[in-house]
Amino acid sequence: MARLNLLLLLAVVASALYLVHTQYLSRQLYTELDRTQQEARRLELDHDRLQVEKRAQATPLRVEKLAKEQLQMRTTTPAITQYVRPDGTVIPAVVAPPPAPPAAPAPKPVARTQR
Repeated sequence: MARLNLLLLLAVVASALYLVHTQYLSRQLYTELDRTQQEARRLELDHDRLQVEKRAQATPLRVEKLAKEQLQMRTTTPAITQYVRPDGTVIPAVVAPPPAPPAAPAPKPVARTQR
């Protein structure tokens, strides 16, 4: 009978130690889960902030300003546009006629008086 009691005592102690170990691992996993969720929230906030910054940086006015200032780009006009046919030949650009030189001012009429 003593052996049975000793065996049952060892089984209870082993079961208790296993339960403690399992609870310890559970707490560790819960703590890791909590840290991971906090990190996910932080990354989501960073992502939202970066999306707002991206939208602010991509405004058409800012893009045009950077294109003109840093890349020395200019707006297209028919005079600087080259059109290419499907066979690879270039269609000559349509050049606007040069502005007419200002005409010489017409002589002022002289008023004549009769005597």
